[in-house]
Amino acid sequence: MRRRESRRPAAWVSAIPLAVLVGMLALVIRCFGSDAIAGGSQVALLSAASVCVMISIGVYGCGWQRLEDAILDNIHTSASSIVILLLIGAIAGTWMVSGIVPTLICYGLKILHPSFFLVATCVICALVSLVTGSSWTTIATIGVALMGIGRALGFADGWIAGAIISGAYFGDKVSMLSDTTVLASSTVRVPIFTHIKYMLVTTIPSMVVALIVFTVAGFVVTPSGAGQAAEVAGALRRTFHITPWLLLVPLFTGVLIARRLPAIVTLFASCVMACVAAVVAQPDLLAEIAGVGALDFMSGFKSVLLSCYGATSIDTGSPELNELVATRGMGGMLDTIWLIVCAMCFGGVMTGSGMLASITDIFLRYVHRVGSVVASTVGAGIFFNICTADQYISIILTGNLFRDLYHRRGLEARLLSRSVEDSATVCSVLIPWNSCGMTQATVLGVSTFTYLPYCIFNIVSPLMSIVVSSIGYRVVRSVNAHGQQ
Repeated sequence: MRRRESRRPAAWVSAIPLAVLVGMLALVIRCFGSDAIAGGSQVALLSAASVCVMISIGVYGCGWQRLEDAILDNIHTSASSIVILLLIGAIAGTWMVSGIVPTLICYGLKILHPSFFLVATCVICALVSLVTGSSWTTIATIGVALMGIGRALGFADGWIAGAIISGAYFGDKVSMLSDTTVLASSTVRVPIFTHIKYMLVTTIPSMVVALIVFTVAGFVVTPSGAGQAAEVAGALRRTFHITPWLLLVPLFTGVLIARRLPAIVTLFASCVMACVAAVVAQPDLLAEIAGVGALDFMSGFKSVLLSCYGATSIDTGSPELNELVATRGMGGMLDTIWLIVCAMCFGGVMTGSGMLASITDIFLRYVHRVGSVVASTVGAGIFFNICTADQYISIILTGNLFRDLYHRRGLEARLLSRSVEDSATVCSVLIPWNSCGMTQATVLGVSTFTYLPYCIFNIVSPLMSIVVSSIGYRVVRSVNAHGQQ
């Protein structure tokens, strides 16, 4: 009996697993709300992946080994991100227990006026992310501190998280130290400085719009607890030993980043420094966490390790503030990591089966003018973020898919690299099951759907990319390989 050869599924068949995923996620979110990440979303992803596998093998003769290899390739690309996630969890715990975040909150409450808090938050995160080249690191460190300041001032979680994410992704996008910026430019084969310079055409107007919105919101939105800032600062000072010496740890972290050390090395070193700072600055608090009267070597060792990997509950005398300073460490990231692995399985079988390629052909069918080409690129970047649940895979797939098309149409490669960043990079954080969306929701303690409407920069960027290209501003046609212009 002859072995049946694998065929590429039709586009409408390829959409079935995606429809199953969207439908199940809608039900999961409706049933579990913010707890959807605790297992329901993972089951939805694996169920959709199973539907894809059954159709691919049973109807189109695709071999299981091919699907398994695609899954392993996807998981391999996310391995370093998983380690970074664990280290971010450890930093979130140690920076809180050591008093670093409370110190930043106390000083921030003195400096940041409520009327300018949102716009200042956006600018601060943009500058930090520009220097560090990492939106994840920015949000996990200074972003967490600003989240605490904003809550103490009485701002809604959505507004605070939106300002933090908008600034962090602006800086990440235009930083030459950013891995996504390097990946987008290298995938499309554009020099990185050319890529960054050309991105400013759409990125700066998008950021200006975001800053205007946050400035207006600072005066229009009335914080619900603006008068409680002094009480929050007082409670933190009674619970933690607040000292400017603790700011040496963020400064040390910034120096490591400036020296361009790998993110894993930088985060680990920062975590170690925070552990040392906790022993020196917060011995009474560590003794409380360990459940002993006086801190000794073993109880200190236990408390430090617990702040890295486990949950800590600190009594400040205020139930709301207790929730703010509570930490979950590495353990708090396990649901996110589980979700990423399941998302990689779904993205892998969709890619290995050819279903993803069949769906993407739709994007190429109606591209005639520059505006429609860029709109299709932006749509593909967002679509891949939804399907593959990973911004790195989305950047690579979108860049490779449209590279020849841009060349045939006589469009410069830098237009493609910019369009990829305007969609695949900045929109990843808006997808609840994407690795970026899951991570930032976990780190900030705000669900993706809560902060999504307030991520002004991330929403405006893809629209700005389409508008600017449609009017032809700074769009230069080159002579392609076929001699057409």
